[in-house]
Amino acid sequence: MYHSLFKTFFRIGLFTLGGGYAMIPIIESEVVDKHHWIEKKDFLDIVAISQSCPGALAINMSAYIGYKLKKVPGAVVTSFATALPSFLVILLIAMFFHQFKDNTVVAAIFRGIRPAVVALIAVPTFKLAKDACITLNNCWIPIGCALAIYLFGISPIIIILLAGICGYVYGQYIKPTE
Repeated sequence: MYHSLFKTFFRIGLFTLGGGYAMIPIIESEVVDKHHWIEKKDFLDIVAISQSCPGALAINMSAYIGYKLKKVPGAVVTSFATALPSFLVILLIAMFFHQFKDNTVVAAIFRGIRPAVVALIAVPTFKLAKDACITLNNCWIPIGCALAIYLFGISPIIIILLAGICGYVYGQYIKPTE
């Protein structure tokens, strides 16, 4: 199983541009749909927990999934496998950057990649919103949180803590019993 975990998470790390958010649909496809290691309903919780922890989202998700499957050794394998491709690519770029840093073709390629990376981040955002049951009735919550962070510079940590407290209060005292 460790070999399968390493291979899967190395491939995830190797073929993902755009960071952790762009990796979410690929991780979901691999661990939920293809390998059935994680239930779909648990995946959204993994994303939320991973976002709440310090560090890179993809590494946090990998570590959590690895730990859930094979405890500490699984977390080490999946984290290492996810980070290794980026490390190798950055190492290669650092070794040869001076040779192509002023190349107009390379600059044009990066200008073309940037909008695609935005799309890679936008798609999982909308998918997560759907999975989290964000509707027209409650879409003001994530919009308000995003605006509070962007416009007023409120720390995301404060937003997460307040959202957790509000969710607890809502669930315990406000939500009508079924």
